[in-house]
Amino acid sequence: MYEDGTELLPIGALSRLTGIPVKTIRNWSDQDLLPPAARTPAGYRLYGTDAPDRLEIVRSLRELGVGTAAIRAVLRRERTLADTAACSADALDAQISALRAQSAVLRAVAVRGSAAEELPQMTRLARQTAGERRRIVADAIDDALRGIPAPSYRGGLLAATPDLPEDPTPEQLAAWTELADLVHDPELRAAWRRLAAYSARMTAGTGTAPGGGPAATAEAEAGARRVAALMHTRAETALADGVAPDSPAAAPVVAELVAAWLPTQAGTSSPPTEDGPAARARLLEQLEAVAEPLVERYWRLLCTVTSRPAPPRWEAAGAWTAAALRAHLTPVEVDRGAFAGTDPERVLYAYERVVGAVGGLVAGLRSADLARPTPCGAWTVRELLDHMVWESLMVASIAEGTPRTDHTADHLGDDPRTAFEESARDALAVFRSSGMTVRTFGPHQAPGALFVQQVVIELLAHGWDLARAIGAPTVLAPEVAEETLAAARRLYGAAPRTEGGSFAPERPAPPGATAADRLAAYLGRAV
Repeated sequence: MYEDGTELLPIGALSRLTGIPVKTIRNWSDQDLLPPAARTPAGYRLYGTDAPDRLEIVRSLRELGVGTAAIRAVLRRERTLADTAACSADALDAQISALRAQSAVLRAVAVRGSAAEELPQMTRLARQTAGERRRIVADAIDDALRGIPAPSYRGGLLAATPDLPEDPTPEQLAAWTELADLVHDPELRAAWRRLAAYSARMTAGTGTAPGGGPAATAEAEAGARRVAALMHTRAETALADGVAPDSPAAAPVVAELVAAWLPTQAGTSSPPTEDGPAARARLLEQLEAVAEPLVERYWRLLCTVTSRPAPPRWEAAGAWTAAALRAHLTPVEVDRGAFAGTDPERVLYAYERVVGAVGGLVAGLRSADLARPTPCGAWTVRELLDHMVWESLMVASIAEGTPRTDHTADHLGDDPRTAFEESARDALAVFRSSGMTVRTFGPHQAPGALFVQQVVIELLAHGWDLARAIGAPTVLAPEVAEETLAAARRLYGAAPRTEGGSFAPERPAPPGATAADRLAAYLGRAV
């Protein structure tokens, strides 16, 4: 007993009072976390009245993961509880980060179905510090661009160096693993080098423009992004609407894109100032220069790693824009005069006669015929027929002021014959009721007669494809075939036959060929 008569607690009583097992109390006592106040003559430990509170402190710190030495320092007042808590929290954070990295690696392996040989590399990359990860990419960029005076391009790559978050998702870790491999790919480095060399050539001798500096650079970059977004939107719309890049309908789109692009060239070497062959050739050169699939893959992986929005895919839009530029290197205006004297009823009569001729072929189709190949690219009879139905539906929707965007949909359903008949009948009714042939459409005031005439040309040319596919005679709509061929020469005579375009180079037609045969030859078919 103490001098004041307070009883000392034996270890069993202390255990019952605190709920802590005797073995644990004895262990902590041996570690000098809970020294006994006294011992019995037999050597059993006795604890003072402060022991329960001290035990609670020890238990709380242990549950928080604080080590024995740190707890002992707190109890002896050799270190404050606040300092100990801060250090322990830091250590715990590091442990949590390591566990998260381990979890991310395991989940990424599960998601990717990685081979065992990939596991060490993924684990090593996940454990790297942010600085080590940045250095991997920075070293690759420095190596790829060594000796090329393209500070803007180099700076753009380095500014966007990816950094894996502390708690990466399996997708982010998988993307970082692929990106870390990709930056060592000689083909990516060669692509970076080509783009840097192009950037250096385009800015050579420009010096510092008046009012230049970071603000001007940011404004120029924002302008370039706006033009890229416009190009993507217009090209995707053209693709959805079935506008061929070498068709007259693509000409105003090209003019709009060039007009938007010209102001962005102010800081380049010998910048073009107006639309023309030189400006269009330069824009085409830029599009071809940036068409680097591995570079696009790098940026997409970077966006995944950093949780940034991925840019829209450029492959289809870029190919359409480049093909449209090749086909329209010289600005042209739609020759509205060619249609000024056209009898609206004659255009509609031509549509009606061609639809009747092609409809006769369609009516005789058997189910087995739908899978036959045709002279038109890789299309089968069914695909060819679907395209013809789409042409009528699309131009009718323009007449109604609601252009369709379902170019890739199935327009035939279960009854291709009925689909063709109904689309042609409904389109003719719309053409008549809307007065399409005497109206203009769109911001460029394209004549409605042009749209109808284009459909007539398309249907007669593809009707010839259909006749050849099923072995039918090619004497189609002789009442209007000659004038349709003449219209095709007016519309497409100035357009070059280019890669990605609608028509192959013109071929000769044999003696005695029908007007439909000669139209097919003019549009690139072997007659």
